[in-house]
Amino acid sequence: MAALQFAAAILQRCGDGGRSHAGPTLKSEKPVIAYLFTTFPKPTETFLQREVTALLAQGVDLRIYSLWGGGGTFRGLPVTRFPKWKLLTLLWMIPYESARRPEVLCETLHGLFTRLAPSWLNFWENMLGAGFACLYAGHFRQLRPAHVHAAWGGAPATAAWLLWRLGGHCYSAAAHAYDIYEHGGDWWLREKLEHAKFVHTSTEMGRFSLLERGLEPGRVVCIRRGLDQMPVLKPLRALRIPLRLLCVARLVEKKGLHHQLQIYAALQKAGVEFSARIVGDGPLREELEQVAGRLGIASRVAFLGHLPQHEVWAQLEWADVLLHSGIIAVSGDRDGLPNVIPEAMSIGVLVVTSPVAATTEAVYDMETGLVAPVTSTEAWVRALQRLAKDDALAEALRRNARAWVDENYDAHKNARRLRELLDQAMAR
Repeated sequence: MAALQFAAAILQRCGDGGRSHAGPTLKSEKPVIAYLFTTFPKPTETFLQREVTALLAQGVDLRIYSLWGGGGTFRGLPVTRFPKWKLLTLLWMIPYESARRPEVLCETLHGLFTRLAPSWLNFWENMLGAGFACLYAGHFRQLRPAHVHAAWGGAPATAAWLLWRLGGHCYSAAAHAYDIYEHGGDWWLREKLEHAKFVHTSTEMGRFSLLERGLEPGRVVCIRRGLDQMPVLKPLRALRIPLRLLCVARLVEKKGLHHQLQIYAALQKAGVEFSARIVGDGPLREELEQVAGRLGIASRVAFLGHLPQHEVWAQLEWADVLLHSGIIAVSGDRDGLPNVIPEAMSIGVLVVTSPVAATTEAVYDMETGLVAPVTSTEAWVRALQRLAKDDALAEALRRNARAWVDENYDAHKNARRLRELLDQAMAR
């Protein structure tokens, strides 16, 4: 806690330092809500773009701030990008505060040596949030937003927490699987979230994990993400030979793609005709392509790299089955409910998933999809063979899956729930 107290002390000396570079203050008759992101818009985080789109459709007056990348405009709304060179001004602010308040420096050093960050990345994420709050404090005092919402539990939540400490701006925050589980979770997650008006998570798994950390049950709310427009349910392909298999994932450890390649090899050995496509990019791509070559399946498995969202939908139109082979990474990171799963369910693509993380909050075995242990290639082969041949089962799964999406994954319906929470927070 001392590190955050130290950052708050720095804020007190920064004064109106954000006025000169935060852009003009926009006047509005409606309550202004400041939305803080790490990077916005980001191609791989379409769920956040849909959230913003749905809130704008609800008539919410948003001011969007991107702490790292992104910027430009979104839906005609300017996105204020943090000019990170301004962080250099902290080089003289920290020594100045240390000279005036040596006890704060002592507390900070004590905190740093007794509670290390889980990773250097998480350390610098929190420092980025603190720097943003320091340099935009004056701007926020001018803007006087009715509420500040952090879209992530890392840098944005740090910024929101410190803006509250400095200016009294009430705030809320979202906590995603990365914030909760990567290397045991964000450095100061509980301390930042315990003062939020509410905490938004998109899975029951995430909500339960936050409650285990001691947050009040009444302030942790599960509101799922959603689709801003429901696609037409495509017909089941009458002859599913070869079986068209699709995976949409970042090529990182938690996606379990080494296991998935073993599943493809087992399908080939069992004589199942199939064609597989893997959409996504990441640090493991070269290694995975080499593994596919060694397993003798390179001719059947195509690595398509990152595709824009409209091309991902084209791949879903092509596919018979979506595969999700998620695991818990060595770092503890795991998926929540990957957005591509409800997307596939909405359009009529069958889903087979591992039971890791929150995927089974949408994919109920033999009801809305099939579930198989990622290490059991035989179970996956049986599941895929059945989906290739059993029309009655496939149709039942597709209908039930679409019903789940209609009920739980409507972005506009879920945005209304989120807006109600924002309205309640501002009223209090």
